[in-house]
Amino acid sequence: MAILAISSALGASFGWACGSMLAHKPLKQIGVFEFTRIQLLTSGAILCVLSSALGYWQSVDWSQWPVFAVSILVSVLAGNLALMACLSRAGPRQTELLLSLKTPIVAVLAFVFLGETLSPIEMAGIVIALSGICIAILYGGSAQEVASVRSSGGIWIVVLLGVISASAQGIGVLILKPLLQAGTEPIAVSAVRVTGAAFVVALVGLLPIGSFRAPAEMSWLLLFRVVLPGFIGYGVSVSLLLYALAHYDAAVAMVLSSLSPVFILPLLWARTGNMPRPMAWGGAMLSLTGTAIILL
Repeated sequence: MAILAISSALGASFGWACGSMLAHKPLKQIGVFEFTRIQLLTSGAILCVLSSALGYWQSVDWSQWPVFAVSILVSVLAGNLALMACLSRAGPRQTELLLSLKTPIVAVLAFVFLGETLSPIEMAGIVIALSGICIAILYGGSAQEVASVRSSGGIWIVVLLGVISASAQGIGVLILKPLLQAGTEPIAVSAVRVTGAAFVVALVGLLPIGSFRAPAEMSWLLLFRVVLPGFIGYGVSVSLLLYALAHYDAAVAMVLSSLSPVFILPLLWARTGNMPRPMAWGGAMLSLTGTAIILL
């Protein structure tokens, strides 16, 4: 069971790295709100179909609707809107690095509210892994990335959006752990969260607010480029993380699912042809060292 949980958390990291890289260009084309609305509506529909086909709705305890409501409002809505705004300003690599802040937030909350404790070895591994991520974000950015962040409002705005997103997502996922341990299927939980968020966003989208309208005309190709990273993130990666969370320590599951910066470096290198700075690779290697210490 531990092997499956570890593999699921690492799979979530890889999925989020791919999703962030695929989402960057279409996000800039249609805007944060329209991008989020399309992703939630389509991903929610797909997850509901999967849950129905696999018979997972029977595992859901609907008397726990307040927990789902909090998770939807805090994690899926507030967390992901902040995430998309951060991604639009900073790009995929720096956004994924900021989201690694979920690990210490979840570790503290899991200790306070769930009584989870970590061994000294696990704590050391988490500190080393997070140190590597911090080194990469502080010193590993390219000159083009830094210029892009400065032109979009400054590093402090990006950091604030990243912290808000990491905190909201960490809290929204952690409060679901008791439900997952009680036997609720992760795909069904993802379906409830995403569908509920899609309903709220669809209602908000009916308001006559110009900033909610997409600046670019939608095409079938653009729609596909929006839907694909949404399903990878909301559907596949979140379900994998929820499975890992149900069967492993919350802090360890979070740090393993926060390794997207490690995966995204070679992906971006292959896509753009620009090799990241040595400090970025050094931070990634330090993160891998911390992960190895946790697992060993």
